Amino acid sequence: MVGGLISLDALQWSQRSQIELPVCELCHMAVPLARLLIEIGEMDELETLLTDFCVDFKLFVKDICLGAIHEYKHVVVEVLTKAHLTDQQLCAITFGCEKQSDFPVFSWNVTFPDKPKPPPRPPQPPAPESPKLNVLHLSDIHVDFGYKPGSIVDCSAPLCCRGGQPASGNRSAGFWGDYGHCDLPQWTAKAILQHIADIEKIDFVYYTGDLPPHDVWNQSREDQIYSINTINQWLVDLFPNKIFYSAVGNHEAAPCNLYPTPSIRSDNISWLYEVLADSWIKLGLPNDTRDSILRGAFYTTIIRSGFRLISLNMNYCPKENYWLYINSTDPLGQLQWLIQWLQYAEDQGEKVHLIGHHPPQDCLTAFSWNFHKIINRYENTIAGQFYGHRHNDEFAVVYDEVDTKRPVSMMYIGPSLTTESFLNPGYRIFSMDGDYPGSSYWVLDHRTVIMNLTAANMYNTTIFVDEYNARDSYQMKNLFPEDWGDLIERMQTDIDGPLMSLAYTHYTKSYQNGTQCDHNCRQGLLCGFKTSRSEDLHACDSILSGR
Repeated sequence: MVGGLISLDALQWSQRSQIELPVCELCHMAVPLARLLIEIGEMDELETLLTDFCVDFKLFVKDICLGAIHEYKHVVVEVLTKAHLTDQQLCAITFGCEKQSDFPVFSWNVTFPDKPKPPPRPPQPPAPESPKLNVLHLSDIHVDFGYKPGSIVDCSAPLCCRGGQPASGNRSAGFWGDYGHCDLPQWTAKAILQHIADIEKIDFVYYTGDLPPHDVWNQSREDQIYSINTINQWLVDLFPNKIFYSAVGNHEAAPCNLYPTPSIRSDNISWLYEVLADSWIKLGLPNDTRDSILRGAFYTTIIRSGFRLISLNMNYCPKENYWLYINSTDPLGQLQWLIQWLQYAEDQGEKVHLIGHHPPQDCLTAFSWNFHKIINRYENTIAGQFYGHRHNDEFAVVYDEVDTKRPVSMMYIGPSLTTESFLNPGYRIFSMDGDYPGSSYWVLDHRTVIMNLTAANMYNTTIFVDEYNARDSYQMKNLFPEDWGDLIERMQTDIDGPLMSLAYTHYTKSYQNGTQCDHNCRQGLLCGFKTSRSEDLHACDSILSGR
Protein backbone atom coordinates (compact mmCIF):
# COMPACT_ATOMS: atom_id res chain seq x y z
CA MET A 1 0.00 0.00 0.00
CA VAL A 2 0.95 3.63 -0.42
CA GLY A 3 1.12 5.32 2.96
CA GLY A 4 0.41 8.98 3.56
CA LEU A 5 -2.33 11.19 4.89
CA ILE A 6 -4.89 9.93 7.39
CA SER A 7 -7.88 8.30 5.73
CA LEU A 8 -11.14 9.84 6.89
CA ASP A 9 -13.28 7.07 5.38
CA ALA A 10 -14.40 5.70 8.73
CA LEU A 11 -15.22 9.17 10.00
CA GLN A 12 -17.09 9.95 6.80
CA TRP A 13 -19.27 6.87 7.10
CA SER A 14 -19.88 7.54 10.79
CA GLN A 15 -21.35 10.89 9.76
CA ARG A 16 -23.69 8.91 7.48
CA SER A 17 -22.76 11.09 4.53
CA GLN A 18 -23.08 9.64 1.05
CA ILE A 19 -19.95 10.35 -0.93
CA GLU A 20 -20.71 12.84 -3.68
CA LEU A 21 -17.74 13.08 -6.00
CA PRO A 22 -17.33 13.96 -9.65
CA VAL A 23 -15.70 10.56 -10.11
CA CYS A 24 -18.99 8.91 -9.08
CA GLU A 25 -20.98 10.93 -11.59
CA LEU A 26 -18.54 10.00 -14.33
CA CYS A 27 -18.57 6.36 -13.23
CA HIS A 28 -22.33 6.23 -13.59
CA MET A 29 -21.92 7.45 -17.19
CA ALA A 30 -18.79 5.47 -18.06
CA VAL A 31 -19.76 1.98 -16.88
CA PRO A 32 -22.77 1.52 -19.20
CA LEU A 33 -20.74 2.96 -22.07
CA ALA A 34 -17.85 0.59 -21.31
CA ARG A 35 -20.23 -2.38 -21.23
CA LEU A 36 -21.67 -1.35 -24.57
CA LEU A 37 -18.20 -1.02 -26.13
CA ILE A 38 -17.31 -4.52 -24.92
CA GLU A 39 -20.59 -5.92 -26.26
CA ILE A 40 -19.96 -4.54 -29.75
CA GLY A 41 -16.26 -5.43 -29.69
CA GLU A 42 -14.83 -1.89 -29.76
CA MET A 43 -11.78 -2.62 -27.60
CA ASP A 44 -9.74 0.31 -28.92
CA GLU A 45 -12.56 2.68 -27.98
CA LEU A 46 -12.74 1.04 -24.54
CA GLU A 47 -9.02 1.67 -24.02
CA THR A 48 -9.52 5.31 -25.03
CA LEU A 49 -12.41 5.62 -22.55
CA LEU A 50 -10.33 4.15 -19.71
CA THR A 51 -7.36 6.36 -20.58
CA ASP A 52 -9.49 9.51 -20.62
CA PHE A 53 -11.01 8.55 -17.27
CA CYS A 54 -7.55 8.03 -15.77
CA VAL A 55 -6.11 11.27 -17.17
CA ASP A 56 -9.14 13.52 -16.63
CA PHE A 57 -9.29 12.67 -12.93
CA LYS A 58 -5.53 13.03 -12.59
CA LEU A 59 -5.12 9.50 -11.33
CA PHE A 60 -1.77 9.43 -13.19
CA VAL A 61 -0.05 11.13 -16.12
CA LYS A 62 -0.92 9.68 -19.52
CA ASP A 63 2.10 7.38 -19.88
CA ILE A 64 1.41 5.82 -16.49
CA CYS A 65 -2.31 5.54 -17.31
CA LEU A 66 -1.48 3.66 -20.50
CA GLY A 67 0.81 1.29 -18.61
CA ALA A 68 -1.79 0.67 -15.91
CA ILE A 69 -4.55 0.05 -18.47
CA HIS A 70 -2.32 -2.43 -20.26
CA GLU A 71 -1.85 -4.27 -16.95
CA TYR A 72 -5.49 -4.23 -15.82
CA LYS A 73 -7.67 -4.05 -18.96
CA HIS A 74 -8.22 -7.81 -19.12
CA VAL A 75 -9.73 -7.95 -15.65
CA VAL A 76 -11.85 -4.84 -16.27
CA VAL A 77 -13.31 -6.46 -19.38
CA GLU A 78 -14.05 -9.73 -17.61
CA VAL A 79 -15.59 -8.01 -14.59
CA LEU A 80 -17.82 -5.81 -16.75
CA THR A 81 -18.87 -8.90 -18.71
CA LYS A 82 -19.35 -11.48 -15.95
CA ALA A 83 -20.08 -9.62 -12.71
CA HIS A 84 -23.76 -9.85 -11.73
CA LEU A 85 -23.69 -6.24 -10.61
CA THR A 86 -25.60 -3.26 -11.90
CA ASP A 87 -23.78 -0.15 -13.06
CA GLN A 88 -24.76 1.53 -9.80
CA GLN A 89 -23.40 -1.36 -7.74
CA LEU A 90 -20.10 -1.38 -9.61
CA CYS A 91 -19.59 2.33 -8.90
CA ALA A 92 -20.56 1.78 -5.27
CA ILE A 93 -17.97 -0.92 -4.70
CA THR A 94 -15.18 0.63 -6.81
CA PHE A 95 -15.30 4.26 -5.71
CA GLY A 96 -17.36 4.14 -2.51
CA CYS A 97 -20.13 6.14 -4.15
CA GLU A 98 -22.68 4.41 -1.92
CA LYS A 99 -22.48 2.06 1.02
CA GLN A 100 -21.99 -1.59 0.11
CA SER A 101 -24.36 -2.50 2.94
CA ASP A 102 -27.19 -0.83 0.99
CA PHE A 103 -27.01 -3.61 -1.61
CA PRO A 104 -28.08 -7.17 -0.65
CA VAL A 105 -25.94 -8.58 -3.48
CA PHE A 106 -22.83 -7.79 -1.41
CA SER A 107 -24.11 -9.54 1.75
CA TRP A 108 -23.18 -13.01 2.98
CA ASN A 109 -22.62 -14.71 6.33
CA VAL A 110 -20.29 -17.30 7.78
CA THR A 111 -21.59 -20.26 9.78
CA PHE A 112 -20.46 -21.00 13.33
CA PRO A 113 -20.38 -24.41 15.04
CA ASP A 114 -23.32 -25.17 17.27
CA LYS A 115 -21.32 -24.49 20.41
CA PRO A 116 -22.08 -21.62 22.79
CA LYS A 117 -19.52 -18.89 23.31
CA PRO A 118 -17.74 -19.37 26.66
CA PRO A 119 -17.95 -16.55 29.21
CA PRO A 120 -15.30 -13.86 28.52
CA ARG A 121 -11.98 -14.36 30.31
CA PRO A 122 -10.00 -11.11 30.00
CA PRO A 123 -6.21 -11.57 30.10
CA GLN A 124 -4.42 -11.11 33.41
CA PRO A 125 -0.89 -9.78 33.97
CA PRO A 126 1.70 -12.54 34.38
CA ALA A 127 4.04 -12.71 37.33
CA PRO A 128 6.90 -10.20 36.86
CA GLU A 129 9.52 -12.96 36.69
CA SER A 130 7.63 -14.99 34.06
CA PRO A 131 9.52 -15.75 30.83
CA LYS A 132 8.97 -13.48 27.84
CA LEU A 133 9.16 -13.93 24.08
CA ASN A 134 10.63 -11.23 21.87
CA VAL A 135 9.02 -11.11 18.43
CA LEU A 136 10.16 -8.99 15.48
CA HIS A 137 7.47 -7.59 13.20
CA LEU A 138 8.65 -6.74 9.68
CA SER A 139 6.26 -5.37 7.11
CA ASP A 140 6.09 -3.54 3.79
CA ILE A 141 9.78 -3.66 2.91
CA HIS A 142 9.15 -2.49 -0.70
CA VAL A 143 12.73 -2.65 -1.94
CA ASP A 144 13.31 -0.64 -5.13
CA PHE A 145 16.14 -2.27 -7.03
CA GLY A 146 15.98 0.64 -9.47
CA TYR A 147 16.57 3.38 -6.87
CA LYS A 148 19.12 5.98 -8.02
CA PRO A 149 20.75 8.44 -5.60
CA GLY A 150 20.69 11.98 -6.96
CA SER A 151 17.61 11.35 -9.11
CA ILE A 152 14.30 13.24 -9.15
CA VAL A 153 12.28 12.99 -5.94
CA ASP A 154 9.17 14.91 -7.04
CA CYS A 155 8.22 13.17 -10.28
CA SER A 156 4.90 12.64 -12.03
CA ALA A 157 4.87 8.85 -11.56
CA PRO A 158 3.52 6.96 -8.52
CA LEU A 159 7.12 5.91 -7.74
CA CYS A 160 10.05 8.34 -7.92
CA CYS A 161 13.78 8.39 -7.09
CA ARG A 162 14.48 6.19 -10.12
CA GLY A 163 16.01 8.53 -12.69
CA GLY A 164 16.24 11.98 -14.20
CA GLN A 165 18.19 15.06 -13.14
CA PRO A 166 16.40 17.39 -10.69
CA ALA A 167 15.93 20.98 -11.84
CA SER A 168 18.07 23.61 -10.20
CA GLY A 169 16.95 24.18 -6.62
CA ASN A 170 14.93 20.95 -6.43
CA ARG A 171 15.74 18.17 -4.00
CA SER A 172 17.55 15.09 -5.29
CA ALA A 173 17.21 11.57 -3.93
CA GLY A 174 19.39 10.88 -0.91
CA PHE A 175 21.79 7.95 -0.82
CA TRP A 176 19.97 6.10 1.98
CA GLY A 177 16.49 6.86 0.68
CA ASP A 178 14.15 9.82 0.54
CA TYR A 179 10.82 11.07 1.78
CA GLY A 180 8.10 11.27 -0.82
CA HIS A 181 6.90 8.68 -3.30
CA CYS A 182 10.12 6.66 -3.12
CA ASP A 183 10.77 3.13 -1.96
CA LEU A 184 13.79 1.77 -0.12
CA PRO A 185 17.18 1.31 -1.82
CA GLN A 186 18.41 -2.26 -1.57
CA TRP A 187 21.54 -1.24 0.36
CA THR A 188 19.41 0.56 2.95
CA ALA A 189 17.12 -2.44 3.37
CA LYS A 190 20.12 -4.72 3.86
CA ALA A 191 21.70 -2.29 6.34
CA ILE A 192 18.52 -2.20 8.43
CA LEU A 193 18.20 -5.98 8.40
CA GLN A 194 21.88 -6.31 9.33
CA HIS A 195 21.32 -3.91 12.24
CA ILE A 196 18.40 -6.02 13.47
CA ALA A 197 20.43 -9.22 13.18
CA ASP A 198 23.35 -7.65 15.09
CA ILE A 199 21.44 -5.81 17.83
CA GLU A 200 18.04 -7.33 18.51
CA LYS A 201 17.44 -10.45 20.59
CA ILE A 202 14.45 -12.12 18.99
CA ASP A 203 12.77 -15.51 19.21
CA PHE A 204 10.93 -15.46 15.87
CA VAL A 205 9.52 -13.07 13.26
CA TYR A 206 6.09 -11.99 11.99
CA TYR A 207 6.59 -11.03 8.36
CA THR A 208 3.47 -9.49 6.85
CA GLY A 209 4.19 -8.96 3.18
CA ASP A 210 4.75 -6.40 0.42
CA LEU A 211 8.29 -6.94 -0.83
CA PRO A 212 8.30 -5.48 -4.41
CA PRO A 213 8.34 -1.73 -5.17
CA HIS A 214 5.40 0.47 -6.15
CA ASP A 215 5.98 0.55 -9.92
CA VAL A 216 2.64 -1.18 -10.34
CA TRP A 217 2.06 0.05 -13.91
CA ASN A 218 5.10 -1.81 -15.21
CA GLN A 219 5.62 -5.10 -13.40
CA SER A 220 5.88 -8.70 -14.51
CA ARG A 221 5.72 -12.04 -12.75
CA GLU A 222 9.47 -12.31 -13.23
CA ASP A 223 9.96 -8.97 -11.43
CA GLN A 224 7.91 -10.10 -8.45
CA ILE A 225 9.64 -13.47 -8.22
CA TYR A 226 13.03 -11.75 -8.30
CA SER A 227 12.04 -9.42 -5.43
CA ILE A 228 10.62 -12.25 -3.33
CA ASN A 229 13.53 -14.63 -3.81
CA THR A 230 16.24 -11.99 -3.45
CA ILE A 231 14.89 -10.37 -0.28
CA ASN A 232 14.01 -13.67 1.36
CA GLN A 233 17.50 -14.99 0.66
CA TRP A 234 18.88 -11.98 2.54
CA LEU A 235 16.72 -13.03 5.50
CA VAL A 236 17.86 -16.65 5.31
CA ASP A 237 21.51 -15.50 5.35
CA LEU A 238 21.10 -12.89 8.10
CA PHE A 239 18.79 -14.87 10.41
CA PRO A 240 19.87 -18.49 9.90
CA ASN A 241 18.27 -19.85 13.06
CA LYS A 242 15.03 -17.86 13.17
CA ILE A 243 11.61 -18.86 11.90
CA PHE A 244 9.72 -16.30 9.83
CA TYR A 245 5.94 -16.63 10.01
CA SER A 246 4.97 -15.03 6.72
CA ALA A 247 1.84 -13.52 5.19
CA VAL A 248 1.41 -12.44 1.57
CA GLY A 249 0.95 -8.78 0.58
CA ASN A 250 -1.02 -7.23 -2.26
CA HIS A 251 2.16 -6.17 -4.08
CA GLU A 252 3.47 -9.70 -4.52
CA ALA A 253 0.91 -10.32 -7.30
CA ALA A 254 1.37 -9.22 -10.90
CA PRO A 255 -0.63 -7.18 -11.64
CA CYS A 256 -0.72 -5.76 -8.13
CA ASN A 257 -3.82 -6.60 -6.02
CA LEU A 258 -5.21 -9.17 -8.46
CA TYR A 259 -5.67 -12.49 -6.69
CA PRO A 260 -8.07 -14.56 -8.82
CA THR A 261 -10.30 -17.09 -7.11
CA PRO A 262 -10.56 -20.65 -8.47
CA SER A 263 -13.73 -19.72 -10.40
CA ILE A 264 -11.68 -17.36 -12.60
CA ARG A 265 -10.56 -19.46 -15.58
CA SER A 266 -8.74 -16.73 -17.51
CA ASP A 267 -6.10 -16.13 -14.84
CA ASN A 268 -4.45 -17.97 -11.96
CA ILE A 269 -2.13 -17.19 -9.10
CA SER A 270 -0.50 -20.63 -8.70
CA TRP A 271 2.81 -19.27 -10.05
CA LEU A 272 3.06 -17.01 -6.98
CA TYR A 273 1.90 -19.57 -4.43
CA GLU A 274 4.50 -22.06 -5.63
CA VAL A 275 7.23 -19.45 -5.13
CA LEU A 276 5.87 -18.50 -1.70
CA ALA A 277 5.63 -22.11 -0.53
CA ASP A 278 9.27 -22.75 -1.38
CA SER A 279 10.43 -19.43 0.04
CA TRP A 280 8.42 -19.52 3.26
CA ILE A 281 9.46 -23.08 4.06
CA LYS A 282 13.05 -22.05 3.42
CA LEU A 283 12.44 -19.33 6.03
CA GLY A 284 11.49 -21.93 8.59
CA LEU A 285 7.86 -22.99 8.13
CA PRO A 286 7.30 -26.73 8.48
CA ASN A 287 6.76 -28.75 5.31
CA ASP A 288 3.21 -29.62 6.33
CA THR A 289 2.13 -26.03 5.54
CA ARG A 290 2.93 -26.45 1.82
CA ASP A 291 -0.43 -27.80 0.64
CA SER A 292 -2.37 -25.00 2.32
CA ILE A 293 0.01 -22.36 0.95
CA LEU A 294 -0.32 -23.79 -2.56
CA ARG A 295 -4.09 -23.71 -2.26
CA GLY A 296 -4.49 -20.12 -1.07
CA ALA A 297 -1.36 -18.73 0.66
CA PHE A 298 -2.95 -19.15 4.09
CA TYR A 299 -1.94 -21.76 6.67
CA THR A 300 -1.75 -22.64 10.35
CA THR A 301 1.10 -24.03 12.41
CA ILE A 302 2.15 -24.47 16.02
CA ILE A 303 4.75 -21.99 17.35
CA ARG A 304 5.01 -23.47 20.84
CA SER A 305 2.99 -26.10 22.68
CA GLY A 306 -0.45 -24.57 23.17
CA PHE A 307 0.36 -21.59 20.92
CA ARG A 308 -0.98 -21.58 17.34
CA LEU A 309 -0.25 -19.19 14.47
CA ILE A 310 -2.83 -18.60 11.72
CA SER A 311 -1.61 -16.69 8.67
CA LEU A 312 -4.39 -15.27 6.48
CA ASN A 313 -4.34 -14.22 2.86
CA MET A 314 -6.15 -10.91 3.23
CA ASN A 315 -5.89 -10.20 -0.50
CA TYR A 316 -9.21 -12.01 -0.90
CA CYS A 317 -11.02 -9.19 0.89
CA PRO A 318 -10.21 -5.65 -0.42
CA LYS A 319 -12.07 -3.83 -3.20
CA GLU A 320 -8.78 -3.37 -5.08
CA ASN A 321 -8.90 -7.07 -5.97
CA TYR A 322 -11.29 -6.62 -8.88
CA TRP A 323 -11.76 -10.37 -9.30
CA LEU A 324 -13.93 -10.24 -6.17
CA TYR A 325 -16.53 -8.24 -8.09
CA ILE A 326 -17.50 -11.46 -9.87
CA ASN A 327 -17.94 -13.34 -6.59
CA SER A 328 -16.85 -12.04 -3.18
CA THR A 329 -18.54 -14.66 -0.97
CA ASP A 330 -15.83 -16.02 1.35
CA PRO A 331 -13.24 -16.67 -1.38
CA LEU A 332 -11.63 -20.12 -1.07
CA GLY A 333 -13.74 -20.63 2.08
CA GLN A 334 -10.96 -18.95 4.06
CA LEU A 335 -13.16 -17.54 6.83
CA GLN A 336 -14.93 -20.89 7.34
CA TRP A 337 -11.48 -22.48 7.48
CA LEU A 338 -10.48 -19.86 10.08
CA ILE A 339 -13.55 -20.67 12.18
CA GLN A 340 -12.76 -24.39 12.06
CA TRP A 341 -9.22 -23.83 13.32
CA LEU A 342 -10.29 -21.35 16.02
CA GLN A 343 -12.90 -23.82 17.24
CA TYR A 344 -10.25 -26.53 17.30
CA ALA A 345 -7.93 -24.21 19.24
CA GLU A 346 -10.70 -23.35 21.71
CA ASP A 347 -11.47 -27.06 22.23
CA GLN A 348 -7.77 -27.82 22.78
CA GLY A 349 -7.13 -24.83 25.06
CA GLU A 350 -4.69 -23.23 22.61
CA LYS A 351 -3.95 -19.53 22.24
CA VAL A 352 -3.85 -18.11 18.72
CA HIS A 353 -2.14 -15.21 16.96
CA LEU A 354 -3.50 -14.03 13.61
CA ILE A 355 -1.25 -12.41 11.02
CA GLY A 356 -2.16 -10.92 7.66
CA HIS A 357 -1.32 -8.06 5.34
CA HIS A 358 -4.48 -5.96 5.07
CA PRO A 359 -6.16 -5.08 8.35
CA PRO A 360 -9.80 -6.25 8.14
CA GLN A 361 -11.23 -2.72 8.23
CA ASP A 362 -9.72 -2.30 4.73
CA CYS A 363 -11.87 -5.17 3.41
CA LEU A 364 -15.17 -5.34 1.58
CA THR A 365 -17.94 -4.76 4.09
CA ALA A 366 -19.38 -8.28 4.29
CA PHE A 367 -15.92 -9.82 4.79
CA SER A 368 -15.02 -7.21 7.37
CA TRP A 369 -18.18 -7.63 9.43
CA ASN A 370 -17.98 -11.43 9.29
CA PHE A 371 -14.36 -11.18 10.44
CA HIS A 372 -15.48 -8.98 13.35
CA LYS A 373 -18.03 -11.64 14.35
CA ILE A 374 -15.29 -14.27 14.34
CA ILE A 375 -13.01 -12.19 16.56
CA ASN A 376 -15.90 -11.61 18.97
CA ARG A 377 -16.85 -15.28 19.12
CA TYR A 378 -13.29 -16.43 19.83
CA GLU A 379 -12.10 -13.57 22.02
CA ASN A 380 -10.82 -15.97 24.70
CA THR A 381 -8.68 -17.83 22.14
CA ILE A 382 -7.24 -15.00 20.02
CA ALA A 383 -4.37 -13.39 21.94
CA GLY A 384 -3.22 -10.97 19.24
CA GLN A 385 -3.63 -9.76 15.65
CA PHE A 386 -0.78 -8.37 13.54
CA TYR A 387 -1.12 -6.61 10.19
CA GLY A 388 0.73 -4.24 7.86
CA HIS A 389 -0.25 -2.53 4.59
CA ARG A 390 -0.90 0.95 5.98
CA HIS A 391 2.83 1.87 6.27
CA ASN A 392 2.02 4.18 9.19
CA ASP A 393 2.19 3.10 12.83
CA GLU A 394 -1.40 2.33 13.84
CA PHE A 395 -3.57 0.17 16.05
CA ALA A 396 -7.27 -0.66 16.28
CA VAL A 397 -9.35 -1.89 19.20
CA VAL A 398 -12.07 -4.48 18.56
CA TYR A 399 -15.17 -3.94 20.69
CA ASP A 400 -17.84 -6.39 21.75
CA GLU A 401 -20.82 -6.64 19.40
CA VAL A 402 -23.32 -6.44 22.28
CA ASP A 403 -21.57 -4.28 24.86
CA THR A 404 -20.06 -1.87 22.35
CA LYS A 405 -17.87 -0.19 24.98
CA ARG A 406 -16.11 -3.41 26.04
CA PRO A 407 -12.78 -4.01 24.22
CA VAL A 408 -12.23 -7.66 23.31
CA SER A 409 -9.18 -7.79 21.00
CA MET A 410 -6.25 -5.81 19.62
CA MET A 411 -5.08 -5.21 16.06
CA TYR A 412 -1.45 -4.07 15.79
CA ILE A 413 -0.88 -2.43 12.40
CA GLY A 414 2.87 -2.29 12.14
CA PRO A 415 5.16 0.37 10.65
CA SER A 416 6.71 -0.15 7.22
CA LEU A 417 10.36 -0.56 6.42
CA THR A 418 9.88 1.54 3.27
CA THR A 419 9.85 5.35 3.36
CA GLU A 420 6.80 5.52 1.05
CA SER A 421 5.22 8.01 1.65
CA PHE A 422 6.94 10.64 3.80
CA LEU A 423 7.98 8.21 6.54
CA ASN A 424 11.11 7.07 8.29
CA PRO A 425 11.87 3.33 7.93
CA GLY A 426 10.67 1.38 10.95
CA TYR A 427 10.28 -2.01 12.59
CA ARG A 428 8.86 -3.27 15.88
CA ILE A 429 9.82 -5.66 18.66
CA PHE A 430 6.97 -7.15 20.70
CA SER A 431 7.47 -8.49 24.21
CA MET A 432 4.95 -11.28 24.83
CA ASP A 433 4.00 -13.48 27.73
CA GLY A 434 5.60 -16.93 27.23
CA ASP A 435 6.89 -19.45 26.93
CA TYR A 436 5.90 -21.58 29.92
CA PRO A 437 2.93 -23.81 30.84
CA GLY A 438 -0.19 -21.65 30.98
CA SER A 439 1.31 -18.73 29.03
CA SER A 440 -1.28 -16.26 27.75
CA TYR A 441 0.88 -15.16 24.78
CA TRP A 442 -0.61 -11.67 25.00
CA VAL A 443 1.54 -8.67 24.08
CA LEU A 444 2.99 -7.06 27.20
CA ASP A 445 4.86 -4.19 25.53
CA HIS A 446 6.28 -3.14 22.20
CA ARG A 447 9.22 -1.04 21.12
CA THR A 448 9.33 0.73 17.77
CA VAL A 449 12.66 1.50 16.12
CA ILE A 450 13.10 3.97 13.25
CA MET A 451 16.00 4.91 11.04
CA ASN A 452 16.34 8.71 11.03
CA LEU A 453 16.50 9.25 7.28
CA THR A 454 17.38 12.93 7.46
CA ALA A 455 20.32 12.25 9.74
CA ALA A 456 21.41 9.20 7.74
CA ASN A 457 21.65 11.23 4.53
CA MET A 458 23.30 14.15 6.33
CA TYR A 459 26.04 12.06 7.96
CA ASN A 460 26.15 9.29 5.34
CA THR A 461 25.58 6.49 7.80
CA THR A 462 22.55 4.67 9.14
CA ILE A 463 21.27 6.18 12.39
CA PHE A 464 18.73 4.19 14.41
CA VAL A 465 16.52 5.54 17.18
CA ASP A 466 14.30 3.75 19.68
CA GLU A 467 11.28 5.87 18.88
CA TYR A 468 9.09 4.73 21.78
CA ASN A 469 7.95 1.96 24.10
CA ALA A 470 4.17 1.68 24.16
CA ARG A 471 3.63 1.29 27.91
CA ASP A 472 5.93 4.13 28.94
CA SER A 473 4.99 6.48 26.14
CA TYR A 474 1.24 6.14 26.60
CA GLN A 475 1.36 5.61 30.38
CA MET A 476 -0.36 2.23 30.21
CA LYS A 477 -0.41 -0.36 32.99
CA ASN A 478 -0.70 -3.23 30.50
CA LEU A 479 -1.29 -3.67 26.77
CA PHE A 480 -4.51 -5.64 27.02
CA PRO A 481 -7.65 -4.59 25.11
CA GLU A 482 -9.08 -2.89 28.19
CA ASP A 483 -5.91 -0.78 28.51
CA TRP A 484 -6.03 0.29 24.86
CA GLY A 485 -9.71 1.16 25.30
CA ASP A 486 -8.75 3.31 28.27
CA LEU A 487 -6.07 5.02 26.17
CA ILE A 488 -8.65 5.87 23.52
CA GLU A 489 -10.90 7.36 26.21
CA ARG A 490 -8.04 9.49 27.51
CA MET A 491 -7.21 10.66 24.00
CA GLN A 492 -10.83 11.49 23.26
CA THR A 493 -11.24 13.46 26.50
CA ASP A 494 -8.34 15.72 25.48
CA ILE A 495 -8.29 15.32 21.71
CA ASP A 496 -6.31 18.52 21.15
CA GLY A 497 -3.87 17.71 23.93
CA PRO A 498 -0.35 16.23 24.13
CA LEU A 499 -1.35 12.55 24.11
CA MET A 500 -2.97 12.83 20.67
CA SER A 501 0.03 14.89 19.51
CA LEU A 502 2.29 12.03 20.55
CA ALA A 503 0.08 9.47 18.79
CA TYR A 504 0.28 11.47 15.57
CA THR A 505 4.07 11.73 15.82
CA HIS A 506 4.26 7.96 16.16
CA TYR A 507 1.72 7.53 13.34
CA THR A 508 4.15 9.31 10.97
CA LYS A 509 7.16 7.51 12.46
CA SER A 510 8.47 10.90 13.64
CA TYR A 511 8.42 12.47 10.19
CA GLN A 512 5.97 15.04 11.57
CA ASN A 513 4.96 16.17 15.05
CA GLY A 514 1.56 16.62 16.62
CA THR A 515 1.33 20.34 15.92
CA GLN A 516 0.90 19.46 12.23
CA CYS A 517 -2.33 17.55 12.92
CA ASP A 518 -5.34 19.86 13.42
CA HIS A 519 -8.63 19.01 15.15
CA ASN A 520 -10.17 17.29 12.10
CA CYS A 521 -6.96 15.32 11.55
CA ARG A 522 -7.05 14.17 15.17
CA GLN A 523 -10.68 13.12 14.87
CA GLY A 524 -9.81 11.01 11.84
CA LEU A 525 -6.81 9.42 13.53
CA LEU A 526 -8.74 8.59 16.71
CA CYS A 527 -11.66 7.25 14.69
CA GLY A 528 -9.25 4.84 12.99
CA PHE A 529 -8.02 3.62 16.38
CA LYS A 530 -11.52 2.58 17.42
CA THR A 531 -12.78 1.29 14.05
CA SER A 532 -12.13 -2.39 13.40
CA ARG A 533 -14.57 -2.98 10.52
CA SER A 534 -15.45 -1.12 7.34
CA GLU A 535 -18.58 1.00 6.95
CA ASP A 536 -19.17 1.01 10.71
CA LEU A 537 -21.70 3.84 10.88
CA HIS A 538 -21.61 4.44 14.61
CA ALA A 539 -18.05 3.58 15.67
CA CYS A 540 -17.06 7.25 15.89
CA ASP A 541 -20.29 8.88 17.07
CA SER A 542 -18.77 9.81 20.43
CA ILE A 543 -15.78 11.45 18.72
CA LEU A 544 -18.03 13.63 16.59
CA SER A 545 -20.27 14.56 19.48
CA GLY A 546 -17.34 15.24 21.81
CA ARG A 547 -18.70 12.82 24.43
